[in-house]
Amino acid sequence: MKKFISLPIHERPREKLQQKGAKYLSDLELLAILLGSGTKNSDVMVLAGRILKVLDKTSTNPSLEELKSIEGVGPAKATLIAAATEFARRRIRPEGLKIEFPPDVLPLIQHIEDRKQEHFICISLNGANEVIAVRTVSVGLVNKTQVHPREVFADPITDRASAIIVAHNHPAGSLTPSKMDTEITTRLQAAGKTLGIKLVDHIIFNRKGYFSFLQNNI
Repeated sequence: MKKFISLPIHERPREKLQQKGAKYLSDLELLAILLGSGTKNSDVMVLAGRILKVLDKTSTNPSLEELKSIEGVGPAKATLIAAATEFARRRIRPEGLKIEFPPDVLPLIQHIEDRKQEHFICISLNGANEVIAVRTVSVGLVNKTQVHPREVFADPITDRASAIIVAHNHPAGSLTPSKMDTEITTRLQAAGKTLGIKLVDHIIFNRKGYFSFLQNNI
């Protein structure tokens, strides 16, 4: 592995990205850009190589302790890499993910469980129960999200979806559905029948867990 100082200017990760674009860089080069610099005893490319080995072993989701155990990685760089990998995981396009059970969608939406406002989300599914898209339909007040069937179904219709799963977070902490939650679910179910797009479930979630209308036979 070449050290950073030995690389020609045009081959250095940052310059290469500026000239060619991010997709032309290797994982090692991208990681080196994230790190920014090495340490007194570790060249940035060498350090990136050590981290990459750990990422490969941990399915790109290492713990802070695993990262800090790498030679040359202190708390600052460990938190940087942990934040970057989690951000990337959340932004990975979920198309094609097969939903065997409605709560299987939780990993796609749990990153908003700590938001201070309610976010109403709609997941479009095809006939094989595979995810087509995940979208935020609306963002409401602290404990109230205004949603209308036409807003919820607008994109699934364009997607030619066969079904949807809707979900929203409860910032207040309680997972118990409100009267409005139940009314919205009933309206969406009726609208879905008219449109030929099945409402599979409505999930309420937060840091403590989740509530499924389907699992609770509502």
